[in-house]
Amino acid sequence: MVRLTGEMDISRVDEVRALLLEAVTRVGGPADIVVDLSGLTFCDSAGLNLLLRARLQAVESGHSLRLAAPSAQMLRLLEITGSLPLFPIDTVQPGFGDP
Repeated sequence: MVRLTGEMDISRVDEVRALLLEAVTRVGGPADIVVDLSGLTFCDSAGLNLLLRARLQAVESGHSLRLAAPSAQMLRLLEITGSLPLFPIDTVQPGFGDP
């Protein structure tokens, strides 16, 4: 699981890129990589582009990239860009609300 907090914009994408790419390309790692967005307060097009690239890397590495607990702003960004169908979405924060 990768937890993102604060804002994911052009000023942070390099920092987050290394973290995400390491997670999605890890040999022998889990099949599903979950990106916990519950602490993310803002995401712009640079952040979305990073998630899309990480998704492609995950697929190429035999993994899937899931988004957990995205905010209304994040869901809207995914929706208006046509990216929403590309990501499995978990609406609750990982570890909470599980039976």
